[in-house]
Amino acid sequence: MSDTDVIRTHRLTRYFGSRPVVHDLDFAVPRGQIVGLLGLNGAGKTTTIRMLLGLLEPTRGSCEVLGTDSRELTPSDRARIGHTVEGHFLYPWMRVRECERFGRETHPQWDGGFFERSIRRFGIDSDAKVAWLSRGQRAGVSLASTLASNPVLLILDDPALGLDPVSRRALNETILEFCESGERSVLLSSHLLDDVERVADRVALMVDGMMVVNTTIDDFRNRIASWVIEAPASPTTSEALSTPIPIPRFVNCRPVGERWQLTVVDPGDDTHAALAAIENSVIEPVEVTFEDAVLAYLSRSRVYHSFYTEDAS
Repeated sequence: MSDTDVIRTHRLTRYFGSRPVVHDLDFAVPRGQIVGLLGLNGAGKTTTIRMLLGLLEPTRGSCEVLGTDSRELTPSDRARIGHTVEGHFLYPWMRVRECERFGRETHPQWDGGFFERSIRRFGIDSDAKVAWLSRGQRAGVSLASTLASNPVLLILDDPALGLDPVSRRALNETILEFCESGERSVLLSSHLLDDVERVADRVALMVDGMMVVNTTIDDFRNRIASWVIEAPASPTTSEALSTPIPIPRFVNCRPVGERWQLTVVDPGDDTHAALAAIENSVIEPVEVTFEDAVLAYLSRSRVYHSFYTEDAS
């Protein structure tokens, strides 16, 4: 954690009934950076965002946004935070130019020029009614309205869901433009891994309410390794490839046709020794993409090794 962080959480936890949806979450968003928040549906991403915005009380732990406890955010604090939600709610009876006027009248730091540039980027007619717009165009108006309020922190919850490729590119370009000064920051929750890889500086990966990865995109890729294993079926092979215990820092093993693809984090001499002990096998290293690394974590209902523990559990 750093004094320049715009978001900080400390053991942030939220239960619904007896079930922990977010559990002991510790992570930060540094000023001037874009952080991709990733996880399967139900991983706790939206619950985390709601707690950050002060819309949901933590069961225990704490979170700060722009140096203020999220439970104590004032209207002036909230004016510095831009937030878009899945679905991009807008008043359907308004025309786009009326959305701009509404924003100008309700936000003292409104930047009308940014709004106009943004809707042009999305190919939107300012005279069009919101009810006539496509899903991608509504997303463009929603994002333009959020950014034109001149926030210093942008929190986006699945903003590209359902967008066509052109609208997705416009969204990514707008996010990058928003952060280019180095003084503004973005927390981007998304299922679109290629978009996150394209725009984000860091990745924060949640599994079952816990943060298992929180690092830079490059560090994440560099610390993950994968091998394709060709081996005949045998008790030794089956045990080595289907359980986490024999392979140090095991993440995932999945069948690929008649072969297996094994993924680990921070491989060392002990990892190579464990691989060499698999009988009658041919083992070849394979390149790991960002998407491969993320899916290796997400394709398990339980992750046996994270970046933060020394031993498999």
